[in-house]
Amino acid sequence: MSLNLTEKRCQPLPSDTAPLRGGDLTPYREALSDQWTVEDEHHLVGSFRFRNFIEALAFTNRVGALSEAEGHHPEITLGWGEATVRIWTHSIDGLSENDFILAAKVDAVEG
Repeated sequence: MSLNLTEKRCQPLPSDTAPLRGGDLTPYREALSDQWTVEDEHHLVGSFRFRNFIEALAFTNRVGALSEAEGHHPEITLGWGEATVRIWTHSIDGLSENDFILAAKVDAVEG
């Protein structure tokens, strides 16, 4: 099953939306690169490595622009040659399809 996450857009969710859990997470996780892990069925963590600080900063800026365009904003930690991206849907305090859409688009801008 292909989810075509990069072709979708993040959408506002009704406040009563249930977070994705258990087996519902599997196809979404499998659609992402190996840089991503699902932590506690609550958030995604993407760990990215670069040759230097400038490349990590450029990646962080691309993720920032992408996040602004999607209206879905991750937590980003920047260090020398590395960036960590944490994503979850705050309004439902867990994971939604929006998180996986953003993560798939982050994968696409990594290169």
